[in-house]
Amino acid sequence: MTNLKKQKVTEEEAPQGISKLPDQLLLQILSLLPTKDAFRTCLVSPTWRRLPTLIDSFNFTCSTDREREDFSFIQNALAHSLSSKIIKFKLDLTDLSLSDCSFRPEYETLISGCFSFAVEREVENVLLWSQYSYGCTLPESLCTCSSLITLDVKHCGFNNAVISWNSLKSIKLGHLMLTDVEMVKLLAGCPALETMELYSYTGFHRLEINSLKLKTLKLKDYVRSDGNGDDLEILAPYIQHLEISGEDLKCRLVDASSVVNAKLIYSFTCIKGIPSTYVEDCCRDYRQVVYTLVQDNLQKLCYATDLTIGTWFTQVMCTLQFKGLPISELNCKYLTLMLHMTTFNMYGVAGLLRVSPHVETISIELEYTLLDDFPMYNFCCNSELLDLAKEDNMDLLSGVSSVEFHNLKKVKVVISSDACWKDHVKRGFEKVTKLSEYMLLNAPVLENFVIIISKRRSKYEQLESNSVLGTNAFSSARS
Repeated sequence: MTNLKKQKVTEEEAPQGISKLPDQLLLQILSLLPTKDAFRTCLVSPTWRRLPTLIDSFNFTCSTDREREDFSFIQNALAHSLSSKIIKFKLDLTDLSLSDCSFRPEYETLISGCFSFAVEREVENVLLWSQYSYGCTLPESLCTCSSLITLDVKHCGFNNAVISWNSLKSIKLGHLMLTDVEMVKLLAGCPALETMELYSYTGFHRLEINSLKLKTLKLKDYVRSDGNGDDLEILAPYIQHLEISGEDLKCRLVDASSVVNAKLIYSFTCIKGIPSTYVEDCCRDYRQVVYTLVQDNLQKLCYATDLTIGTWFTQVMCTLQFKGLPISELNCKYLTLMLHMTTFNMYGVAGLLRVSPHVETISIELEYTLLDDFPMYNFCCNSELLDLAKEDNMDLLSGVSSVEFHNLKKVKVVISSDACWKDHVKRGFEKVTKLSEYMLLNAPVLENFVIIISKRRSKYEQLESNSVLGTNAFSSARS
């Protein structure tokens, strides 16, 4: 085998070697950096100093206590730009303090100037995150940008602007208020829209989507206003991918007949939390609304092949079963349950499995949350469950031996490692064990059963670690 000699590259030679790369490749690399860092990088080599004027993707983030310096840099960078086409323009202003009210005009001028520049150069992708206390209005030029393909906006309003985004395919809006009329105008102005995501939103109570192109809808953290009429109705007959999450949300699916992938992890608080002389009567009526809502929504999603359900649904499912209320059979093949470690209802989970006879793969993700420390903040209507049966004395396996999951082949249970350090979640582990036994006993064609202890690395990602237990670990349950 030939020995390869390592070549020693001096600091003087390194820039020269990199500079031999094509300009287009260098510009792509620079476009991945924050724009200020890209400009600094170009000082490394004299031949690079012309590159900043050719950058076609801008990424600006303004820092607290450096507003004027950052604003000046942005204006200078745009003034010297020679690019005739802008691929992406990002302006993140969320970190600004803006304690000086006199700075507000400069703030608004910056936003207007940035996007006038971007629109003139036919920008395709825009991210504009305004400072929360200085929420802005979208510049008029941006509202009629025909070249726009993706839009991500936070803390910005429309202020009755005319919307004309004929090429827009993806929109993400956060921390905003839109009336029903404004929502209709928004959708009408986006004829090519394929994906819509809203978070921390309020105002409208009906979302009607009749576009054949819009296939993905994500709704997160609907902010309820005071008074009645806080239900959110969704009429979207052509949506295929639906995700609804948040707390204190009464969401009614009027038409979701084309949905193949659905994620429902929302909940809402029992009316018992509201002081009232007639609280018992109100709570009874409120519970009936809840039962009807869950029944209707599951029926609307009965043809979805991939379904994700949260803890709250398992609690309501338990009550529906005890009351003998009808539950539509689900046709899902892939079922994911996102549950709180101790507060999920075991009997409700079993009921959900029983109405899912076609399921082939089940994933159960058990997280430890603050709700596990304070179970009294659960769905308050669980008090009704206690009158029907005590869960601690409930034998999950009794009377269900005849129920079999003839298609179930794979089961994965992921448990948050945070739960392992909490003594008071012992009951949660007992429920997981009993639930695992229940599935093993009733899945004659089961091929793989895995339990994973998950270690959370950050808020958004997890690292599977510590243990992986195969089906043989539970072989005694089958005998």
